[in-house]
This record gives sequence, C-alpha cells and structure tokens, in this order.
Amino acid sequence: QIQLVESGGGLVQAGGSLRLSCAASTGAFINYAMGWFRQVPGKEREFVSGISRSGSTNYADSVKGRCTISRDNAKNMMYLQMNSLQPEDTAVYYCAARFTLNRDIVPGDYYLWGQGTQVTVSS
Repeated sequence: QIQLVESGGGLVQAGGSLRLSCAASTGAFINYAMGWFRQVPGKEREFVSGISRSGSTNYADSVKGRCTISRDNAKNMMYLQMNSLQPEDTAVYYCAARFTLNRDIVPGDYYLWGQGTQVTVSS
C-alpha cells in the first residue's frame, strides 16, 4: 500500500509563497492519480487541486491562478506551488492518492492520505 508524506508547510506572510511536497513510497506511483486537500478545524476537508496520471490538472476556484500542481514520476513526488497566499489559505494540507486505470481523468475522490502539513498565513 502506498504511503504518503507531506512536507513544506510553515508560516508565511500574506502575499508570500510556499511549495508543498508529497513523497510516495511506491515504485508504482505512475498508477496513481494524486491530489491536495486542506482542512481547517470545524470544517470539512476540501479539495484544492488534483493531477491525473498523465498530468491533467484541476483546481478549486479558490486557488485557481495562484497554485500549480505538478508531479515527478521518476522521483515518486508531487508538488503544490502556492503563490499570493492569503490568511484564508491557512489550513492543514493533505496529500491524497487513488489507484486508477484511467490515465487522463482527475478523480474527485481519493482513499489514501498523508498525515498533513500545516500552512499558516499571517496578515
């Protein structure tokens, strides 16, 4: 079973940038669609961005134009570059994965999760 480990979170001022990373412990990484979610206390986990096996991407409206998701299949890594961060982006960010035979679709649901990394944006 794939294991996911996030890194790159931290404290940043409004307008700043962070790059989140997700390391996957599998040589079959290419068989998984990947995604980023975030959650604040008292609220449901929400979709941020997803990337298909072939590199197709999808973004939540709240981050579109400010975030870029990418993957490096040779390194079993996924990334989320976040720019122009705002206090409302403060959350725990989770890496997610889903095994899929479809190379091009960004799925809406995932069943494998990392432990999360905290992102805090100060005003």
